[in-house]
Amino acid sequence: MPASLANRLPFTALALRGYNQTNLGRTGELLAVPAYHDVVERRLAEAGELCGAVTGRRVDLVARVADEREAGLDAYSEAIALVFAAELAQLDLLRDVHGIDPHKAGRAFGYSLGELTAVAAAGLYPLEAVMRIPLSLAEDCAALASKVTMGVVFSRKTALSEAALQRVCEEVTAEGSGAVAISAILAPNTMLIIGETDTLERVRKRCEAWDGPPVLIRPNDGAWPPLHTPLVSELHIPDRATLMIRGVPRLSETPRPPIWSLVTGQREYEGDSGRGVLRRWIDSPQRLWDVVHATLASDTRTVLHVGPAPNVIPATFHRLAENVVKQTLQWSLSAVSKRTIQRMAGSAWMAPLLPKSGFLLRAPMIEQIVLEDWLLEHAPR
Repeated sequence: MPASLANRLPFTALALRGYNQTNLGRTGELLAVPAYHDVVERRLAEAGELCGAVTGRRVDLVARVADEREAGLDAYSEAIALVFAAELAQLDLLRDVHGIDPHKAGRAFGYSLGELTAVAAAGLYPLEAVMRIPLSLAEDCAALASKVTMGVVFSRKTALSEAALQRVCEEVTAEGSGAVAISAILAPNTMLIIGETDTLERVRKRCEAWDGPPVLIRPNDGAWPPLHTPLVSELHIPDRATLMIRGVPRLSETPRPPIWSLVTGQREYEGDSGRGVLRRWIDSPQRLWDVVHATLASDTRTVLHVGPAPNVIPATFHRLAENVVKQTLQWSLSAVSKRTIQRMAGSAWMAPLLPKSGFLLRAPMIEQIVLEDWLLEHAPR
């Protein structure tokens, strides 16, 4: 199996997760494996030391992981450091223990914090300098979380118009009783918004007036920093991030592997694009769907999920695959015809002949692997 994964690496996308309300995943199990212990411990110790230096508090991520103590919003800076450390440790283990170099992957992308880890792991900027940015802003980002609510905006029957939802958010914000904005585009029919006071309810009422199928808004449990929205401008967080980013030295012109940014939905961080994309990372919506579509339109055959208990990206691919299967079963096509179309979607010369949405037919054929599960399954005995 390790050899098989190594052979598939050029056709593999590394997908790195971001902050969540739970951030340990199976890191404690990896730490307990004798062959993995030193690598995991080193990454946790380094990240904890930097976190402590930035926050001025004593931070022991090794003990936190060993004791299975989650780092949530009440320890947001430690959660950031923990996600960084866990993702880097998993990539280290893949390379140093199993001899599979993640730099040889076909592409990489990361949701939220995962993009910063991807940038550092690809050798573009010094790890310490990249980590220092979200760590320095963590306290203020966490403080904003107590003032906002996240909501999932979705339609069961039609695609959502990002422009229309953006206009509604701007109109509600202009009323002067709280700001609200789009934080992520997860799928054509699903977006995340984050808003202050009762703005989500006011957005819902305006959406009721839209023509066509109903648009639903479901409040998300828990507290979330309003990253990837203009709401972070309240404490001048984007400007402070810009000042830090301009002083970060660039180590390479070309990321290995190439990185697709959720800021733009496109391949980025090559040539001079890095600092501008990093600057926009803090207050621009996460364009997950654009990157998922770009991945399906490529020669990618495997998505390797990096990080502790990844959820958002795997769930997106799983839902898409299930929907494709459900829809194709309803087509008045023979089984042979459906297989033929799927093969066309995976063919380099025939794919351009299909409409843009034809690439979505590849979703059920994409193999998904959670790296921490794979590492534990293939741990040296």
